[in-house]
Amino acid sequence: MSVEQYFLINGGMKMVQVVKKKNIIAMFLALLFVVLTIAPDGFAQRRRYRHYHRPSKTKHIAVGTAIGAVGGALIGGKKGALIGAGAGAGTGYLVYRHKKRHHRRY
Repeated sequence: MSVEQYFLINGGMKMVQVVKKKNIIAMFLALLFVVLTIAPDGFAQRRRYRHYHRPSKTKHIAVGTAIGAVGGALIGGKKGALIGAGAGAGTGYLVYRHKKRHHRRY
């Protein structure tokens, strides 16, 4: 057996093992997906009635500011963090205003 034949045989065996491992992982993920998507029939028709809770303006603005600041800092450093914080605060206020106006749709 020559050196080339030896490497072809061993390399081929390793390739088969890698493909088998990938197939096993793919089958496991597909099975996991199927199991997680199965739900009892009762979940489809269950209605939950909740009392209206007025959205918190400060919470929406604070969360928007924090997310905007982190995003801006990742993109543009200190100056980006300031710009992102301002944009996030504005977006948080818009989200608050939208939720405040559209709470009675049911």
